[in-house]
Amino acid sequence: MVATVFGISATAFLGLLGLVYLRQEKLLFFPEPLPDDFPRAMPDFEPVSIRVEGATLFAVHLKLPQPKGVVFFLHGNAGNVKDWIGDPQFYRTANFDLVMIDYRGYGRSSGRIESETQLHSDVAVAWEQIAVRYQHLRKVVYGRSLGTALAARLAARIQPDLTVLVSAYWSIAELARLHYPLLPSFLLRYPMMTFKDIGRIDKRVLLIHGDQDRLIPFEHSERLRALVPDAELVRVTGAGHNDLQDFDQYLQAIAGALARL
Repeated sequence: MVATVFGISATAFLGLLGLVYLRQEKLLFFPEPLPDDFPRAMPDFEPVSIRVEGATLFAVHLKLPQPKGVVFFLHGNAGNVKDWIGDPQFYRTANFDLVMIDYRGYGRSSGRIESETQLHSDVAVAWEQIAVRYQHLRKVVYGRSLGTALAARLAARIQPDLTVLVSAYWSIAELARLHYPLLPSFLLRYPMMTFKDIGRIDKRVLLIHGDQDRLIPFEHSERLRALVPDAELVRVTGAGHNDLQDFDQYLQAIAGALARL
């Protein structure tokens, strides 16, 4: 009887592990759709279609008359570009164009995310299509939450004038150990190892993190900062994971970094 119960339990556990491995995207990515006419009502914003292998990514592009440069924004794991744009006046005041892409399955982007390699490839293709417009201007790669690992990899390759990593994580494996301690690490198909790329960024790095972040603890950015001796780390007192943009300290840190370019 005991052996039977153990066998059933073991089979159920293995089945659960298999489900986690195969359906990992459901645990990591929470896309929301957008209507076909977005962003019609947003002045200065243009929709952009970016062809990648097997899909078309949707992006929004804020184009100013004579921009100082561009902020290439890689957002978090939920919602879509509409949720992450914030106040466009911030970029107008800084005189920086903004380009923000939706990953596969997000917003108006087609396809679905199938691997970390695919994600990095899509980001690289999107950047190459945008970069030609900014050859002699300032380039900023910005990653937030999920997007920080993607931003670090891209920045290590293209060496922008500034890399901004907001609510950065050491790796998804580290977060999994924190939030799912019983989950074997070998099941992770999205290791997303920010720490492997941040040390290869030669130019300015700005890390911003709320010290009340319960999803990605502040110490992740502290450890990443230690890998880049010249990086700046801004600790936003009282900020959590989802409300960071509501704090003046966050906005001032980014505005100051853009102004110094």
